[in-house]
Amino acid sequence: MIPRLTQVDAIEKDYLSFLTALESSSFKGDIETTYASRFSVSTDNSVYQSLPQAVVLPKDMDDLVAITELASQAEFSTIKFSPRGGGTGTNGQSLTSGIVVDISRHMNKILDFNKEEAWVKVQAGVVKDQLNAFLKPHGFFFAPDLSTSNRATIGGMVSTDASGQGSLVYGKTSDHVLGLTSVLINGDVLETHKMPISTAETMAKQSGKIGEIYAQVLDTCRSKRQDILEKFPRLNRFLTGYDLEHTFNDDLTEFDLGRVITGSEGSLVFVAEAKLNLTPIAPFKTLVNVKYDSFESALRNAPFLVQADATSVETIDSKVLNLAREDIIWDSVSHLITDVPNKVMDGINIVEFNAVEQGDISSKLERLTAQLDELVNNEEAGVIGYQVTTDLASIGLIYEMRKKAVGLLGNTKGKQKPLAFAEDTAVPPENLADFIMEFRELLDGYKLDYGMFGHVDAGVLHVRPALDMADPDQEVILREISDKVVALTAKYGGLMWGEHGKGYRSEYGPEFFGQDLFNELRKIKAVFDPLNRVNPGKICTPIDSTEQLVSVDDTKRGYYDRQIPVAVKDSVETAMNCNGNGLCFNWDASSPMCPSYKATRDRRHSPKGRAGLMREWLRQLSNQGIDFNNEEKSILKSDDDSSWFARWRNTRAKKSGDYDYSHEVMEAMEECLACKACSSQCPIKVDVPGFRARFIQLYYSRYQRPLKDYMVATIERTAPLLAKAPRLSNFIVNNPVSKALIKSVVGYVDTPELSYPTLSQQVAELNVLDWDLSRLSKLSEAERLKVVAIVQDPFTSYYDATVVSDWVKLIAKLGYKPIILPFQPNGKPEHVKGFLKQFASTAKSGADFLNQIDALHISLVGTDPSLALCYRDEYNKALGDARGDFNVMLPHEWLKQVALPKADVANNEFALFAHCSEKTSIASTHKDWVSIFSQVGAKLTPVNVGCCGMAGTYGHEASHLENSKHIYQMSWADKIKQQSPENVLATGYSCRSQVNREEGFKPKHPVQALLKILS
Repeated sequence: MIPRLTQVDAIEKDYLSFLTALESSSFKGDIETTYASRFSVSTDNSVYQSLPQAVVLPKDMDDLVAITELASQAEFSTIKFSPRGGGTGTNGQSLTSGIVVDISRHMNKILDFNKEEAWVKVQAGVVKDQLNAFLKPHGFFFAPDLSTSNRATIGGMVSTDASGQGSLVYGKTSDHVLGLTSVLINGDVLETHKMPISTAETMAKQSGKIGEIYAQVLDTCRSKRQDILEKFPRLNRFLTGYDLEHTFNDDLTEFDLGRVITGSEGSLVFVAEAKLNLTPIAPFKTLVNVKYDSFESALRNAPFLVQADATSVETIDSKVLNLAREDIIWDSVSHLITDVPNKVMDGINIVEFNAVEQGDISSKLERLTAQLDELVNNEEAGVIGYQVTTDLASIGLIYEMRKKAVGLLGNTKGKQKPLAFAEDTAVPPENLADFIMEFRELLDGYKLDYGMFGHVDAGVLHVRPALDMADPDQEVILREISDKVVALTAKYGGLMWGEHGKGYRSEYGPEFFGQDLFNELRKIKAVFDPLNRVNPGKICTPIDSTEQLVSVDDTKRGYYDRQIPVAVKDSVETAMNCNGNGLCFNWDASSPMCPSYKATRDRRHSPKGRAGLMREWLRQLSNQGIDFNNEEKSILKSDDDSSWFARWRNTRAKKSGDYDYSHEVMEAMEECLACKACSSQCPIKVDVPGFRARFIQLYYSRYQRPLKDYMVATIERTAPLLAKAPRLSNFIVNNPVSKALIKSVVGYVDTPELSYPTLSQQVAELNVLDWDLSRLSKLSEAERLKVVAIVQDPFTSYYDATVVSDWVKLIAKLGYKPIILPFQPNGKPEHVKGFLKQFASTAKSGADFLNQIDALHISLVGTDPSLALCYRDEYNKALGDARGDFNVMLPHEWLKQVALPKADVANNEFALFAHCSEKTSIASTHKDWVSIFSQVGAKLTPVNVGCCGMAGTYGHEASHLENSKHIYQMSWADKIKQQSPENVLATGYSCRSQVNREEGFKPKHPVQALLKILS
């Protein structure tokens, strides 16, 4: 039995005092002190790990003032803070051992918008893609682009002065900031914007902290201006830290204090709000994907492409390209980046033109393609081909693949993973190819793998060497490479941090600035934050401080990971491999990725959060001498249930408040809908339902299970029994007294009604082949190929039987012989609730049975996606080779193989709401259904939605009811209301049930619509 885990780092006494006082103040936001909450923000997308004392999540600027005013009291002068937005930094910018101030959960509102003057005002927690979705109908967008745009906050973009694709045209975040509202560590509110020099000088004469700040920044930027201009490279990127150069305009008539805040990495102020200028959307775009025989060829050819007056030129090497080929995203872009016959494509450059008028692109495109044709025909510059794309949706898919490249690199096989620590160097574009070739020589000297991609038009390339941070020797290599890249970048006149900020690389600051200018930064830090309390150690320390900068050598996640035995790490690989890229924090409610995070905005309730909590749980087990794998094997082998008394005793202790870190992990796992979107949408393929089930199994070896778990796990065995008397069962379960009792005792709500007439009654009069294995085996091969066997699942067969009945009718109408296989439990409910021993037995029985049918070359088709896909994923993991070769197809997978008749029926237009597991596991789902309906003469429009919120039994559990309904409202509700009920089609039983509960009608399954069309 696993032990009670109590070895967690306690919160320091002075921080507890501060948090207690904050709770009693006017502060309205959230204060989180659980170990799980703290641990969930102890990492970002870097190699570092630092456990904070607490997480505070302000609701508005007044809350930021409440925090800082309290912090300004003498008794709390040692409390340190770090602002945090999306938490996607690659260099640990937001990590701290103090208090994390997370503005992403609540401060995410768009405050004001002026279309005529083309500006918007937002809270700092607004996500970049969220803002652009708001602006798009008005014809504008916020221009700075970055690969993390669906989870990066505006505050974070301001803090790192973020930029990315198209920066030569669109510039950096700082180029678009019209004004900032920030809060100082003493509680003062600082408003910054561009102003005449005379106004700034007047501000500098004011008494108080703000006057002191203006005076110091004016003095530094004016007295050191010549040094600044000589030292700072003439690049599209500035020397991130405090932007001393651009506080003045070119003719020194205007001053903007906000320029020292943009790029300051949260080391000066807490950014609360930002006023941003906007760029009109250029409606016409063209993409030219240029293909090369080598990555070097792509790099050396880039300046030629920049001269074509393109908006942007992006590059991807063969490693990233090949990783994309293995990802679900390739299905959507493969036709846009086709291979060149008899050539090896080892790099591509993506050239984008955009304009308000198509004519502005045509001449540029015509000139470039003529030049490319000449290069291809003459076999020059390594150009082996190109493709032109003008379709906006296709262009979006290309960039989605390019943006996913960051995460895809983290999914390389083996223990060595490409890491971000020297990955955003910037050199003059004309030096880039030579710089990268020397960079490659450096990495090749260490015999390291690496991937490269980036913005060749700006001289910025992302280079991620593959290292294993659990190996102390490779941690030494990280330092050596880091130092050598600093020297190499300086040699080519560039920057070590051209895009992603300093963070733990701040120790290199003096080397790039020079000590004299670096001391000026320290003076600025001192006037903003004299006691070094705001993101201390990042960028610089106050001029009179003896405190040290953070270091490349500071504690890394690998230090903790290496405490877990290798065999255990290998067995829970997807949890261990999470690199923190944060794609699971996707803002878009129509994305299927992690509905629980979208509902709660709680980092614990995300794949990244759950993976981290699982890793820490494994580490704590290992430190107490407990081997996770051995414990798991012991449970799976044991038939002894004699530990029931110990579980009862432990559960009583839990109710009495006995602490166990496992409870915090369980809370995060319980909120997971087990939708499995993470296992395909996450670039690392973090499979939360997989390790979640394993955790739950071990957790309940120590504690008693709730009654609802047994109810769910046994549903496949109870449903057939209850279906023998469906009307009686429905009456017993759904009368008011029973409902109240089930809710209070079991914790279950909205129990679905069993189908009546039952499936067997509905198909009694249909032409369905009798189930008999020996009789089927006597059919000829040709006859068996015309047989289609429906594999039953408990939800559709017993609670939505008409779907199966209509499925039978459709198969028959298409000229095939349908049979309904006898019901065999699938085991999915057991797996979801962590009954893995029982699931293994169920899976073995199910696989043995289905392999017998498969051996006869009879098509196997299921109905519900969640259950059918379980045969492919969970069965394969549980049984391995013993699973056999059977394949249970989903309806669209079988239908697309069949010749479908064209129906002459008018007004057949439908909207498809596909099950999230189906469309994330099978990328072609939407395309296949559209094609199937088109063949029969009907129009089907897929609707882009995320999870419906039901997810099997999740939405029936009282503890999840509120979140279930919230998830539905976020993604499905408005889009369902835009359709006529008779036109709505949904492939998932859970989805149809949720719509029925929320809207009062049950959508049809697509096979039912097809049957009606063909009838």
